[in-house]
Amino acid sequence: MKKISKICCIGAGYVGGPTMAVIAAKCPDITVTVVDINEQRIAAWNTEKLDQLPIYEPGLAEIVGEARGKNLFFSTDIERAIDEAQLIFISVNTPTKTYGIGKGMAANIRYIESCTRTIARVAKDDKIVVEKSTVPVRTAATVKAILEHTGNQVKFNVLSNPEFLAEGTAVRDLLNADRVLIGGDSDPDGQAAIAALVDVYAHWLPRERILTTNVWSSELSKLAANAFLAQRVSSINAMSELCEATNADVREVARAIGMDSRIGAKFLQASVGFGGSCFQKDILNLVYIARHYGLREVADYWEQVIRINAHQRERFAKRMVTSLFNNVSDKKIAFLGWAFKKDTNDTRESSAIYVADFLIRERAQIHVYDPKVSLDQMRQDLRELGSRPADVNDQHLFASSDPYEVLNGAHAIAVMTEWDEFKTLDWPRIHKDMEKPPFVFDGRNVLERRELEAIGFQYSGIGA
Repeated sequence: MKKISKICCIGAGYVGGPTMAVIAAKCPDITVTVVDINEQRIAAWNTEKLDQLPIYEPGLAEIVGEARGKNLFFSTDIERAIDEAQLIFISVNTPTKTYGIGKGMAANIRYIESCTRTIARVAKDDKIVVEKSTVPVRTAATVKAILEHTGNQVKFNVLSNPEFLAEGTAVRDLLNADRVLIGGDSDPDGQAAIAALVDVYAHWLPRERILTTNVWSSELSKLAANAFLAQRVSSINAMSELCEATNADVREVARAIGMDSRIGAKFLQASVGFGGSCFQKDILNLVYIARHYGLREVADYWEQVIRINAHQRERFAKRMVTSLFNNVSDKKIAFLGWAFKKDTNDTRESSAIYVADFLIRERAQIHVYDPKVSLDQMRQDLRELGSRPADVNDQHLFASSDPYEVLNGAHAIAVMTEWDEFKTLDWPRIHKDMEKPPFVFDGRNVLERRELEAIGFQYSGIGA
């Protein structure tokens, strides 16, 4: 296998964009081209204003600015990029199916298949094709079957290289990954393809952090990793409800169990629930796969992680209603944050969407401040739930770029995202402008309860 000098990535989203930017920055001898059918997205990646890239991640603008135009390019010319590349990443969306067999659980791999057929049609010489998207186990067999029946006499090697990025820290995760996983075939061609991709990552990562497995283990490892992380969140959230019933403090419980070296402290932050593009989608996929193989108890176990998450969101919203005398109709509820976590503009599966939807059902007026999410995106998120006509949502959802405008005169405040700036707001000023009695519902446990109560707020945190 020749040394890799040209890489193509199909998909300019939250995985493809940052990953390829870091590869280009760390591998100046490799030309990296990121392609997408979405012309608007590619134009945004090419904007001269680096603070207006389509994806917000700390440090990403600097990385893109360093490499773009040198050996990092963004284009809509997909066929040319495929033709020129030796190594092709497929990094497209694999949403949960909304129709047919597996509706509501199975991953929809139509975009994977479409990319694969384009590669098969365009390729004129040997290629390494890398699954970067999160896919069901044995998707590589589908990809390989399509590629091998093109009749073009081109040799393809299919690898699995799942991403383990956390949005908000994606650049840091890429630059200092605790592991990179590459799965491939055990025959000489497969091992040569693995070695070629290992060499790319070895430009900046120690080789002992680059793990190699068979393809199926690699594909399943991604689903398993997200399932384990989500399970920890649901576990501490389930414990938070018990803490509230027994007058324990979930933060003290989390600190105590987190000091156990067998458990560790990470992902023990009680909250209004997990969001993001991966956790729910991947667990539902895992449930579907387990049921496909007749593993009912395994499927039921993992499905409960999702049920606890949905329960936590509804429980939080109901608490707001009951605290406001079982009536939020026409009351102003201020949301601090809409993104599913801080330091990202990604709103997919954000708990804020579901809590807002519940409160709009009760005819509340939702006013939102998020430093990176637009009102258009918030409205789109509610439209995608399909709970009610879009114009009804629009009559109950508002946003401002000024947090104090959002908070002014609110009956209650809900902290939905743990943005650092919320800790430094002028809370005495906010208290002065609020209706009496002032409520703060801290869905992320990021504010200091004693300080807020000293000012005069009624504080309601998760599990406290």
